[in-house]
Amino acid sequence: MVPWQSERSIVRWKGDRAAKAHAKWQSVVTAAAKQARRSWVPEVRPAVDTAGLSAAVEAADLAVILHEDAVRPLRSVLEGWQAGGGGAEPREVLLIVGPEGGISPREVTRLCDKGAVTALLGNHVLRSSTAGPAAVVLASDILGRWAATAP
Repeated sequence: MVPWQSERSIVRWKGDRAAKAHAKWQSVVTAAAKQARRSWVPEVRPAVDTAGLSAAVEAADLAVILHEDAVRPLRSVLEGWQAGGGGAEPREVLLIVGPEGGISPREVTRLCDKGAVTALLGNHVLRSSTAGPAAVVLASDILGRWAATAP
């Protein structure tokens, strides 16, 4: 997880507040991982601005901006990437969710210039707090990370 301070973010993490918020997020992720009996706990990275997110986009194997104006559904983007060999082994897929006010056009352009693609999560706009988890569930299923194993 990479908390992102976008142009339209209302909450700003700085100083002690940033440290407390980061610790809270990591605590929630740790508790969820334990409850789900995961073998590893996902990392909550330090908050980044758009420049930091741009660097993460460049480093990722696939970066997808969930955007209401996108044409291709997330399923199509992920299946196309996987068919091209992108999903053959564990790789970093970055799913980018904007703030409640949406990602600014300037940020979309900047991130796409670094290699991100846009995708539509569904017919309805979800709150940022639910769009990320919904996208992770869909991506986990499509990429076979939730493949059923024999008993």
